[in-house]
Amino acid sequence: MKADEATNLAIQAAAFADMLTDLTQGVLGDGTPPFRALNMGARIRVAPITDAQVIQRIPIRINGQVRMSLMVRYYCCWDNARTFMATDQADVHLFYDGIADPLIRYEYVRKSHEPPGAHIQVHAHRDEMAYLLRLAESGRPMSGLKRNRMPRLSEMHIPVGGHRMRPALEDVLLFLKREFAIDTVDGWRTVLEASLRDWRLTQLKAAVRDAPEAAAETLRRMGYVVEAPRIVSPRPSPESTKLFWP
Repeated sequence: MKADEATNLAIQAAAFADMLTDLTQGVLGDGTPPFRALNMGARIRVAPITDAQVIQRIPIRINGQVRMSLMVRYYCCWDNARTFMATDQADVHLFYDGIADPLIRYEYVRKSHEPPGAHIQVHAHRDEMAYLLRLAESGRPMSGLKRNRMPRLSEMHIPVGGHRMRPALEDVLLFLKREFAIDTVDGWRTVLEASLRDWRLTQLKAAVRDAPEAAAETLRRMGYVVEAPRIVSPRPSPESTKLFWP
């Protein structure tokens, strides 16, 4: 990575950290630990990081008591064209307070095609699910059984919209408010909805870059005048286009 590229990436990652701080403090309160950007070489880690470079969990309160926490971290890099900052990896893990094993893991791996890059893993147990996972004579379940490992529900990668339409931290916070009535500060919904709109629009623009012809066709049907560029750059194959990845 060139020096100017590294500098620009660091600036964008720091702005992303500030945005995440504004989001979480605007929803959960000023006591929420701020996000920082830490240069890791080819990638930049963005998380609530202490001066000792330790990731802090975000406390989640119900009726004034800490009942859960979120471990949130992102690894940022340049996209393939080295034009836009991309998320190389994202982890949002929900914990019950005082328990080491998470309840739910929202995860994203930019280069992953199989299992799906954007997925949820639920740490729970159902006898029926364990039984179903033992029936297969091939694939991931059989490979686990060959190592004398019982299948676990938490090892299932549940797809959640692909690389472009995956859930964001905003979706997780909204889930916690809706399902658990977590404590939030005045004005939380305005902050969250504005941030969620920005996220969805950013992902929509990325999807348009993946499929510009489809976007142009839709706009023409809506009455917009859209002209094709005089010089059309080579388009990647559908197999290598993130929009079409699971």
